[in-house]
Amino acid sequence: MEQFSVLAANEWRALEGAHHRRVSRYADPYLARRAAGRKHPVEDFLFTYYTQKPGQLRRWHPGAGAVLAGPEAADRLGWKHYRALDDGELTSLGLPAGSTAVTFDQAAFLADRKDAVDFAGIILRGTAARPAQFGCFGLHEWAMVYRQDRFDRRHEYLQLRLGSSGTDRVVEENRIRCTHFDAFRFYTPDALPLNELQPTRELQRTMEQPGCLHANMDLYKWAYKLLPALPSGLVMDCFELSWRIRAMDMQASPYDLEAWGYPPIAIETAQGKAAYVEHQRSFAAEAAGLRARLANALDAVR
Repeated sequence: MEQFSVLAANEWRALEGAHHRRVSRYADPYLARRAAGRKHPVEDFLFTYYTQKPGQLRRWHPGAGAVLAGPEAADRLGWKHYRALDDGELTSLGLPAGSTAVTFDQAAFLADRKDAVDFAGIILRGTAARPAQFGCFGLHEWAMVYRQDRFDRRHEYLQLRLGSSGTDRVVEENRIRCTHFDAFRFYTPDALPLNELQPTRELQRTMEQPGCLHANMDLYKWAYKLLPALPSGLVMDCFELSWRIRAMDMQASPYDLEAWGYPPIAIETAQGKAAYVEHQRSFAAEAAGLRARLANALDAVR
């Protein structure tokens, strides 16, 4: 029989409320901007690039092994991958037979999502096992606008801090060695051959490395893709790390974001490169802990 931890209605409703408030800090401003037709180059990203929508993120999940007791929990039976406990399970937990208690449906989840669980495990453990690389200096963002006048302009409402020619010169004068396919695929055509590596989707499982900002941002992706097996608290820990990484990534980008409240990290200078690496190492250390928590949570679900 599965090992369960019972949460009384007052306990889990308090946890749910705290989660809603945590999400609202990020989601409410985004929804207000979207309703007004306004964009934010940094703070919209986690809601537009990733597929998890604010309403989905707002839903609180306790994760595998938790039991939500009380009549209010019956609403969860309309959510995917939840089930009611049977009378045998209820009485074994000291709950009255016939009462309402709901938990994560592990069997149904694995029937639907086993491939996703396995792939996430490969990425998480494979990335953790490789040495971190700290010499990219965020040049992936610069390669995305290299010679952009020849191509569709990216973030057309933003100005380049060094102008087009200055931006191109930074790309040409620096070594570019991006390991992350989902950054590399946004390079301009002229920038693609300048990357020393040629990441592909097929090579993702062997190229992801723990110093990469985008690989660490993607911990949020792996977390939400595996809901409701994982607790929402872990998903939000990944979300908030990704939020902070995005801010630093854009500070080191070629865009002038000073007016948006994001002073530049001038990676075209030695001082800027040093600052970038300092941030990158700090994020990598934090991501290592989250990556281990995600991998362990997955192991408990299989």
